[in-house]
Amino acid sequence: MTVNDPEPSGETSEESTEEPENPFASNSADLLSEEEKEQLQNTALAAAESVKELYKDSIIADTAHYSSGVSEFTSEQRKAVVEQLGNDGLVSAAEDTNMQNPEKVEAFYTDYLNGQESMVTVFDVQRDGLIGAVTFVFRKGRLQAYYVGIQWKEDGTPEIQSISTNNVAEIKLTEKGYFIYAYETVIAHGCIRQYWRISPLSEKCRELTKKYISGLSYLDLEVLAKDWDSSNAGDILTPSLYDAIYRIHTGKILPSDTRMIPAEEYENIMTTFFPVTAGQLRERCGYDEGSGSYEYEKMHVTQYPPFGEVVDYIENADGTITLIVDGVWPDRNTDLAFRNTVVVQPFEDGTFRYLSNSLEEISPDRK
Repeated sequence: MTVNDPEPSGETSEESTEEPENPFASNSADLLSEEEKEQLQNTALAAAESVKELYKDSIIADTAHYSSGVSEFTSEQRKAVVEQLGNDGLVSAAEDTNMQNPEKVEAFYTDYLNGQESMVTVFDVQRDGLIGAVTFVFRKGRLQAYYVGIQWKEDGTPEIQSISTNNVAEIKLTEKGYFIYAYETVIAHGCIRQYWRISPLSEKCRELTKKYISGLSYLDLEVLAKDWDSSNAGDILTPSLYDAIYRIHTGKILPSDTRMIPAEEYENIMTTFFPVTAGQLRERCGYDEGSGSYEYEKMHVTQYPPFGEVVDYIENADGTITLIVDGVWPDRNTDLAFRNTVVVQPFEDGTFRYLSNSLEEISPDRK
């Protein structure tokens, strides 16, 4: 089975603007009173104040207004901030750790389904250290999101960077535990739908996802997008595959001025990670016989594609690992667009080999 190319994803929505007079916000009446907005702003500042010690070594000077004011904010710091906010009873989230106090989001969604007015705030700790407090409000049969963005001043104190109010077109809490939502007004350079994983994912599954799956695109590569094993592994070879595998192997990005890659280096990496031969690589991946090298082709990733996450695994008797991978595609409003079974063979030196992939396409309308 092969993944079909997506329909154009269209324009997308943003959560914040610099001025309270938000040009992207709805023209309809706000559901929150000015007093409630002020209270939510104060709550966001107080939450940021409670975790400022976790930021103190990352604050930068002379930051632009649109910046978070933070440099080199690590995944460990994000996780620590999320956990501290959670310990204070707040709903908090980041892309690489489990949401804290998710039952409050679940309760809000239940109220919404029952037609009961309700409100919940999620503190989203972003990659650059900015804290976005998103409050969902359901009143009078309507949904809105009130956003307060918190950045960091040079002296290490938090301040409000941006505020906005946006109508919410739809929300959905999936059976697997993804909260997916979309704004009514869509503008460029964002996702059609936003999301958080509400249900926890084990640290082992996160570790396996990071090592084996992150960086493999369903839409721009063939590794996850079609059925293959050692008998037809050559079919997944494309020149841009090296770009993704180099990042997985080294954790680095090839220099922007890279033009050619020596054959020995190229073939050593690719034959380690896949059951393919140098002959297959030379036939399919842009080998230049005159220079004895491969032309570097950068992978140009499709905007907002589905991403894979390991949800289960089997450690096999022969030392291989079978990974059960879900293709999450928020822009298609689903947390299970695809189900992959990927077999990998770890090696003692820390490298590994992809041995096979089988793909099942699930209905994007899955609830």
